[in-house]
Amino acid sequence: MKNSLSSSSVIRLRAVLLTLVLIFLSGCGGGDSSSDSDNISPVFAVNAGADAQANEQTVVFLSAQVSGTSDTLTYRWQSTPEMTIEQPDASLPEASVTLPELSSQQTYTVTVTVTNTQGKAVSDSLVITVLPVNEPPQVAITAPPANDEAGRYAAGIDITLDGSGSTDADTNTPASPISSWLWEQLEGVDVTSALALDGPTISFTTPVASTEQSLRFRLTVEDDEGSSSTQTIVMLIQPDTDTQPVVDAGPGQGVFSGEPIILKGTASSSVSSALPLHYQWEASNNQQLSILQPDALSTYAIAPNVTSAQSFSFTLNVTDANGNRVSDNIQVTVRPMPVTRLNDTGVTTQATATTLSKTQQNAFPGQDGQRGADIVAAQGWLEKAGRGVAGFDFTKLNSNGDEQDAAQSEFSCVRDNTTGLVWEVKTDDGGLYDGTHTYTWFQGENNGGNEGESGSPEASCAITECNSRSYIAAVRAQGLCGFYDWRLPNHFELMSLVHFGQTNTAMLDTDYFPNTGDIADAPLWYWTSQPGADGVVSDAAQNAWAIDFGSGVDNFLDKGSVAHIRLVRAGRAQ
Repeated sequence: MKNSLSSSSVIRLRAVLLTLVLIFLSGCGGGDSSSDSDNISPVFAVNAGADAQANEQTVVFLSAQVSGTSDTLTYRWQSTPEMTIEQPDASLPEASVTLPELSSQQTYTVTVTVTNTQGKAVSDSLVITVLPVNEPPQVAITAPPANDEAGRYAAGIDITLDGSGSTDADTNTPASPISSWLWEQLEGVDVTSALALDGPTISFTTPVASTEQSLRFRLTVEDDEGSSSTQTIVMLIQPDTDTQPVVDAGPGQGVFSGEPIILKGTASSSVSSALPLHYQWEASNNQQLSILQPDALSTYAIAPNVTSAQSFSFTLNVTDANGNRVSDNIQVTVRPMPVTRLNDTGVTTQATATTLSKTQQNAFPGQDGQRGADIVAAQGWLEKAGRGVAGFDFTKLNSNGDEQDAAQSEFSCVRDNTTGLVWEVKTDDGGLYDGTHTYTWFQGENNGGNEGESGSPEASCAITECNSRSYIAAVRAQGLCGFYDWRLPNHFELMSLVHFGQTNTAMLDTDYFPNTGDIADAPLWYWTSQPGADGVVSDAAQNAWAIDFGSGVDNFLDKGSVAHIRLVRAGRAQ
């Protein structure tokens, strides 16, 4: 036929079509058409997969599909911007990526490159759109506990609403998850007009009215990604006549028999119609306790005499002008005064910020004049083997060391029944024990590297050498009170005699220690056995400690200076 194609024409047409197909394939992305005159590589292509959209912090699985080859291939996945892609095996097309946490939408281009054994590579890409997921913040408002069982708050009190506990689970700034606060009052008498409402807290005073009030507030918080949440709180406010006084009976205490129990409460009302307040202290179910001025807010009771520890309860009742009554109580443990080996100070006077007083000072608790053996002795409850002022307990001894009656005016020594020390008693007869005599400090042992001075022109005494060592030897030789082990007292021992409550005489019990010196001649220095560390020269102590019975202070004196001496012996183990 005229229009029929010859066989050679058909072959040429097929060749053209095949050439066009090859040209088409070489122009497509993801394929390889490179060749040379000697070796034509097979054509292959890769498909990275379809574009994807996913939420932040989720996992996207990647899988490449290769066509046109059966060769062994190597896969490499990359991302722009960079993300960490997990690919356990580079010979396999699978991989995965965990999408990052974001505050705004972000796109990532993920590219897979496939390489065959001949080093030929093809690539393809997909786009992952990452969507931020923002959980709204959680609002938390805290308020103080209500004042009654109905959940109402007292009138006229200061209240703080606190929203600082609000949180955001997916915040990018854990230290400050909330970016803004906004408080609004939605109901009730306006209490916020003068307040800053853009902070985590608001503080206001509840309204005072004759009827119950209702206040409603709303807090809106916003996180760092712009999401917000709100919460409301309703507060009921008592009328003024229902608002009770606030009462605190004070802290619990532990005291010894005879010491004051401080009853110092506090009471107030936030509404003026409740004033004045009336007070009444009572000791719960106990007749041993007598409260001085029980209708005073600040008063005291004397702890009863007990033989073992006992607990007592004191209640403060407060009644306001509206008839509201509130009570609070404290627990007080009373123990018997223990037997001590240390003398008290002798002080029974109490102090204020400006004056001294013999009365109880609740505003200045815990001072010396409120505690200890001296106070117990003032109640007549301190057991003594002998006599003595305040908490001191002394017994007079005659020249043979036998006990004398407390009324005896002639005695040679005194035993301190608290410390067990036996003391020399000074005389005024000009003899060996005369209280006006003075001596230098002179000691062969335990002298700090310097034995002191054997005498001084300023010293006066009844022996040849007026120094401490010679005086001790003379007293031992005479066997004062039948004892031969007399010595200088150490600092602690001599200080135990000081009566800090004395003001007009030498500072010790002058009924037992006469002739100590005239207060007008103060200072009345008495040597101790201890060298002083101050004023050391070439590792040798130049000074020794002494105590002034005119003031009760201690100081170090040059060993060559003169002072009085009161010897001691015995004593309890410390």
